[in-house]
Amino acid sequence: MSGVTLSLAGKTALITGGSRGIGAAIVRIFRESGARVGFNYRSAKSAAEALSNELGGPEQCLAVHQDLSSPDQGRALVEATVRAFGRIDILVANHGVWPAQDAPINNMPDSQWRQTMAVNLDSVFGLTQAAVAQMKRQGRPQPEAAAGHIVLISSTAGQRGEAFHADYAASKGALISLTKGLSTELAPDGIYVNCVAPGWVETDMSLPALEDPAAGPQILATIPLGRVARPTEVAAPVLFLCTPYAGFMTGEILNVNGGAVLAG
Repeated sequence: MSGVTLSLAGKTALITGGSRGIGAAIVRIFRESGARVGFNYRSAKSAAEALSNELGGPEQCLAVHQDLSSPDQGRALVEATVRAFGRIDILVANHGVWPAQDAPINNMPDSQWRQTMAVNLDSVFGLTQAAVAQMKRQGRPQPEAAAGHIVLISSTAGQRGEAFHADYAASKGALISLTKGLSTELAPDGIYVNCVAPGWVETDMSLPALEDPAAGPQILATIPLGRVARPTEVAAPVLFLCTPYAGFMTGEILNVNGGAVLAG
């Protein structure tokens, strides 16, 4: 009897924000599952190049220096991936910004709102638009097989809001709506669109809040499992959604939050 494997052999994936944190964990698990992977970085050049070299070099794991704060930049990253690998089968939109400083809505600068939306939403529009166009050109390898997979990374904040972080919550809530709309639009083309919504994860972005003497215990108190997630615990569900084992799942919001939404 053969064992169950979550293989992506022969597939090409583009993972945004792949140089560290959740993104790096997704890059690793996708490479371990046999996919060729392209990923972008904005400022962490040394970390990105080290990850690329560790996982097979640019012929198997390509690091692309690309800011993502506009639709055009999203399209450019898809084009760079297709130039390198000839195709794209999976898009994982993982990148994003979370302004750590509390900003009451009456004091939030226009510039903060626009920047959060530009990175967390506008660039995802360009990424998705270009990736879908490429997946449609490629078509299905066989009847009922997937023509492509898109996984958008949202957040618990996108489901229940987040006080003093209205910009972040609104952008992540928009990704949930985008998932639902695109899943029905693209199902006839064999393109699956799902979403993973993490809660608090042990990453560089969240570390200041988690280590804060006042905020840290309050955060843990909202999580029934009593701890934050490890990046690999988010990466594995993303992988699952891109395999045939999730072949009857589209338009789903997969919660990875230790029960936090239930407690909210």
